[in-house]
Amino acid sequence: MRKNTIYTIVLLLFAGAVAFIIFKYKKDEKVKAEMVYELQPRTGPMSKSEEWKTTQASSTEYLTAINSNPTDVKSRLKLAALFIQEARVTGNYMYYDKAAMKYLNEVLQQDSTNFEGLTYKALINLSQHHFTEGLEVAKKAQAINPHNAFIYGLMVDGNVELGHYDTAISYADKMMGIRPDIRSYSRVSYIREIHGDYPGAIEAMKAAVQSGVPGEEGSEWARIQLGHLYENSGDMKAAEMHYIIALQNRPNYAYALAGQARIAAFNKDYPTAIKLYQTADTLVTDYAFQEELIDLYKQTGDNAKAEAAGKKVIEVLMKHAQSGLDDASAGHYADRELSYAYLKMGNYDKALEHALTEYNRRPDNIDVNETLAWAYYNKGDYAKALPYIKTALKTKSKNPTLLCRAGLIFSKNGDMANAKMYVAEALKNNPNIAADLRTQVQGIM
Repeated sequence: MRKNTIYTIVLLLFAGAVAFIIFKYKKDEKVKAEMVYELQPRTGPMSKSEEWKTTQASSTEYLTAINSNPTDVKSRLKLAALFIQEARVTGNYMYYDKAAMKYLNEVLQQDSTNFEGLTYKALINLSQHHFTEGLEVAKKAQAINPHNAFIYGLMVDGNVELGHYDTAISYADKMMGIRPDIRSYSRVSYIREIHGDYPGAIEAMKAAVQSGVPGEEGSEWARIQLGHLYENSGDMKAAEMHYIIALQNRPNYAYALAGQARIAAFNKDYPTAIKLYQTADTLVTDYAFQEELIDLYKQTGDNAKAEAAGKKVIEVLMKHAQSGLDDASAGHYADRELSYAYLKMGNYDKALEHALTEYNRRPDNIDVNETLAWAYYNKGDYAKALPYIKTALKTKSKNPTLLCRAGLIFSKNGDMANAKMYVAEALKNNPNIAADLRTQVQGIM
């Protein structure tokens, strides 16, 4: 009898727990459904721009239309697009991804085959590093409208991130055939870059810049990518020129300031580089600026600031990652970024843990394989690093950082011929690479 009583009590407790979970879930879903998202205030120079005034006016217009007509699909799509763009401009993806996804889900609840709704949803999934999910949604949209260039761009992105490079190339060709514009040229440039064709990548990114409207965020983003290609090719003057132009076209553009910071660091003007990164960090929410500051603080002997910056990067990335676990519409996978952050902090066990998590998610991607190889290298597991760096090299990328890391890993495995070959290729144009990495490879030559 006692066993039966205990069994009954356990069942009742279990049923109560399930009921509570269901109640809480329904309550949370109701709160999300009733939530009204508005623009977050901008700060600093961006709050005074004409673009911001236009954005605010558009947001008010769309929200008013939605309030007056709960079934207004067009206004919901326009508001979602506005939030997606605002996330790019401010870096506040955590808030605006959630905001955009709410209105997209409302559209798709009314019409699950709405092409624009599916396209924007796929875009958000990809920006959150939910590459498999994003690609699946993009395929649904492509089946509805197989003649839209933008959706092929998303399919390029998803396949590149999952390491399906041949498929990505075929979709890039389709995209170019439909609409050769800033988006298609940018993707062609990246595909050429990861296949080791820097002259071709620069040519395509030049076409992307020329196709854009000067001053628009997307146009200046493409110009920054062009500058970075020049950095990797060793042409610092051309890179710096494009960063200056970007700032002229779009004053206080954080990524142009970061480009100038990289040039200053290359010239060993560390105080200027630090100041530029600090300024960029006040303009846009992007952990990458703090991550670059870690190295600069170390190089100038300010280990306390380096430690503080490292902790801040990890805190931000963990917050984003946790938000993704709590709500798939709010955060993104950040394990690759966390791996590099922990490497900079000297926590190699944590770096390897996150690198393996990302590898298990997308084992064919060359960047992920490079991350895992570098984590093993820093732990001193050189033999384990070797197969992953070989996979990272499979597209014949000539990224100088990748080639330097490959040289170090091959040297530790006793293959000095390959080690010297990769380091020589990496350094032949004197590209802009991290100072500590440059120091490490000097012994190989």
